[in-house]
Amino acid sequence: MISTSQRAAPLPPEERRASLIESTLSLILDHGPAVNTRQIAQAAGVAEGTIFRVFATKDELVDAAVASAFDPAPLVRELDAIDRSSPLEARLATAVRILQRRAARVFRLADALGATGPAVAHHHRQACADESVTIQRALADLISPDRVLLRCEPYETARRLQLLTVACSHPRLTEGDPLPPEEIARMLLHGVLVPEHAACRPAPSGASGEEVPC
Repeated sequence: MISTSQRAAPLPPEERRASLIESTLSLILDHGPAVNTRQIAQAAGVAEGTIFRVFATKDELVDAAVASAFDPAPLVRELDAIDRSSPLEARLATAVRILQRRAARVFRLADALGATGPAVAHHHRQACADESVTIQRALADLISPDRVLLRCEPYETARRLQLLTVACSHPRLTEGDPLPPEEIARMLLHGVLVPEHAACRPAPSGASGEEVPC
């Protein structure tokens, strides 16, 4: 039982719901799904009874917390806030940094729940494809100001950036040593050849600026 002095000030319903979800997700990431309502109440700074005025059961709250980790809306807002006037490579490095933060949370959640756990599997089946499309659209919008420089359309470039970021950031694939965002952006745009060798390659069709579908 937490004392009145320890409890958080009253919040509007939506803010209270968001606070409970965030507190629960943090506990799941640290301890797995076997958290109890007493722990959640303490983390959120509320009385246990407050939880059940917002969620019917603890499982409903846990499901909402897991779903929040896959919600692309906060990530899209961050991508939308990137300065479009900055150079393309700098924009992509910032985008990769944002993608890596989200991916790290999702990777931790998968480990906490078990990669084949029902909650993770459910959200992957139901929402993963739609979330990926939403994120790719936001990335494509970020890339579009420089589309004339690219041989791929912005949406395809965005898809490749997502794939490369996951491959170069997953702790099991990278043995705990993910590539820095700047390196991932550079690899996407320039490959791994040093500039003098890259300059000797035959120019691809459309090198004059005409966009070539990938």
